Amino acid sequence: MKPAGPKVLVAMSGGVDSSVAAALLRRAGYDVVGCFMRLGAPGEMLDTLTPDAGDRPAPAVRIGRQGCCSINDAADARLVAAQLGIPLYVCNFKKDFGRVIDYFVGEYVAGRTPNPCVRCNDWLKFGRLHAYARQIGADFVASGHYARVEPDPRTGRPRLLRGVDHAKDQSYVLFGVPRAQLAHVLLPIGAMEKPAVRDLARSMGLPVFDKPDSQEICFVPDNDYAGLVERAAPGAASEGPVVDTAGRRLGTHAGQHRYTVGQRRGLSLSLGHAVYVVAKAPATNTVVVGGRDDLLAGACLADEANWLIDPIDAPRPVLARYRHNSRAVPALVRPAPDAVCPTPSGRAGAFEVEFDEPQHAVAPGQAIVLYDRGEPDLVLGGGWITSCAPPRSSARGDSSFFMMKR
Repeated sequence: MKPAGPKVLVAMSGGVDSSVAAALLRRAGYDVVGCFMRLGAPGEMLDTLTPDAGDRPAPAVRIGRQGCCSINDAADARLVAAQLGIPLYVCNFKKDFGRVIDYFVGEYVAGRTPNPCVRCNDWLKFGRLHAYARQIGADFVASGHYARVEPDPRTGRPRLLRGVDHAKDQSYVLFGVPRAQLAHVLLPIGAMEKPAVRDLARSMGLPVFDKPDSQEICFVPDNDYAGLVERAAPGAASEGPVVDTAGRRLGTHAGQHRYTVGQRRGLSLSLGHAVYVVAKAPATNTVVVGGRDDLLAGACLADEANWLIDPIDAPRPVLARYRHNSRAVPALVRPAPDAVCPTPSGRAGAFEVEFDEPQHAVAPGQAIVLYDRGEPDLVLGGGWITSCAPPRSSARGDSSFFMMKR
């Protein structure tokens, strides 16, 4: 019999989380349709366009054999769908996924540190997948993310919250979901902890109950991201200087894309003391190293803001998370003044985040996600870091940190 509940499209990756999400919705009476996103077969070559290639196809990029899009994952998703008695569609998002790879390569070439999982969620899972859901008449899109969508107790409007299992919380990678789409998003396991999810999968007899979590980026074979960048953008693999913060040359590197802000290992320098990558200058292919204190940032500028509340128009205390695996730290967010708009990237929606205490290794290219200080699980929104400013000694005020810096 056809379920009486609303129709929901579930992104099924073949893992335990999305499988339990589909099973819970099926048990709750939803009309569940599974969808496996085909991003490219394992070992398959994807043609991409990179910034230095113009309109010419760059050398193809090979899809990895692990992650969330392998042939084994597709087989597992089919097994689970068959056991639940739901249809499973395979959506060919290979062309769209090429955009994620182009972004990944382009960010490294530009000297920034990308986060492809956030972009994949924004562009595919909550972009193309929502469009596909509308085509098949689905009311909702669901996934196995550890986050929650719940109504605001005062207004009834949907809000994005951290997952109950803070060790697995994925609200950071979901900040880019458009506010208007929250009413059409279901996150069935967000109120559960990971061990309980596995126990439930076992009790339901799902064949993936003990399947390991994917760890690597699915299109980066053997975690060799530098090799991928060099195959897609051959010009990136060129030697350049390693200098200290005073500009003194200390050595040579094989390409600035091989280093990230905060990196200590793999610098091939024998200085008798620890040094870290503190900045990169892609225009001159220069890597700058310094001491740990040289990594401190007092503030950062971000753009492409996505607000899940009414956009801020005045300074507001928040908790800021500037890496997916970092804790949220106290900060102040304010709209960026016209004098620093547009941001260095040229993208709109700029804002500043000033940290209550200086933070280490805040990297341009990473997402910064903001949470409410009074309700720390509540996601306010976020954006993409474009630049950082060093700490300042004066007391914090409401004037722009970046204006004062200049």
